[in-house]
Amino acid sequence: VQLQASGGGLVQAGGSLRLACAASGRSFIRYVIAWFRQAPGKEREFVAAINYNVDSSYYADSVKGRFTISGNSAENTVYLQMNSLKPEDTAAYYCAAGGSLSYSDPDRMAYWGKGTQVTVSS
Repeated sequence: VQLQASGGGLVQAGGSLRLACAASGRSFIRYVIAWFRQAPGKEREFVAAINYNVDSSYYADSVKGRFTISGNSAENTVYLQMNSLKPEDTAAYYCAAGGSLSYSDPDRMAYWGKGTQVTVSS
């Protein structure tokens, strides 16, 4: 499966963005799709994941209540709606595909898209 992330940009604190992860080659529902982010000088960290087949989603504590992950099987796309953005959310955001038991560990994700930059100004 190939993944393409898009939707990043510059937004003020408190604003919203919606990221998209478009899958091609295979249906994304065969995998758990996760979003990770990486700020300069920091390690890549888990943000959210969705297991579409079992209607389950998972979130990092830092984004719970602010971010929502969803999938559209007809579009073969996973979305990350980000609300109430904070300057500490600034990072390059990546989507990845993997198995159901490893969604929060970037080292265990099998497929990656290129990142999309999110910058939140204070």
